[in-house]
Amino acid sequence: MDFEGMIQRYMEKLLDGDRVGCREVLGEALQTGTPANTIYTELFWPVMAKVEKLFRENRIDRITENMATRINRTLVDQLQSKLPHREQRGLKMIIVCADEEPEELGAQMCADLFESDGWDVKFLGGNVPNDEVTELAGRDQTDMLFIYGTKPTGAPNVRKLIDKTRSIGACPNMRIMVSGGIFNRAEGLWEEIGADLFAPTAKDALEEALSENRHVEDTKRRKRKPINANTLKVEEVVMEALAT
Repeated sequence: MDFEGMIQRYMEKLLDGDRVGCREVLGEALQTGTPANTIYTELFWPVMAKVEKLFRENRIDRITENMATRINRTLVDQLQSKLPHREQRGLKMIIVCADEEPEELGAQMCADLFESDGWDVKFLGGNVPNDEVTELAGRDQTDMLFIYGTKPTGAPNVRKLIDKTRSIGACPNMRIMVSGGIFNRAEGLWEEIGADLFAPTAKDALEEALSENRHVEDTKRRKRKPINANTLKVEEVVMEALAT
């Protein structure tokens, strides 16, 4: 499957607001027998990242970004029912994100893919109070908290959520993974805010989560790597990301 060519054709139709054309490109991919989860990771995820980059660089306006994101989300919703479903792993995950539409799309795709991979997923979306997230994690004894964010302005609140989760200790064995554009662009930010794991893409997130779970099962509980005192503060890293 020539995904590079498909991405180019899909992007042209997407930025034009051509909903019918976008559905046609998706239909072509499905007709080749390409698995739905591969279309998620090799078409929709890189397209989402390209739209985000174009908007950040002021190469498209807000209307185009919103239109493209909503088309993507509609097609992802339609594709969800075609995802394969493996045997349940007995692992629980909570996924949260920032409040804007692009964050919801990225987090939703991760939720769909983890559920397809056998995880018990609770997708909370955005605008959920931190204390309610930690309460749910403690009640369910969640194995992993996944936080998705693309905007630099959201990083301080991610740290607040992580700090609250650590301080309460209601779910001491839960691991915390972050993903999204801001963590891709600001090197070391995921460690500075106290996360255990970072994944640049949904595909990487699946691999990292399973690898980490195997490691935790072997060691029962790995001690968190202490943060170097010379590590940049969250605010400094965010400002650096804003400048790029």
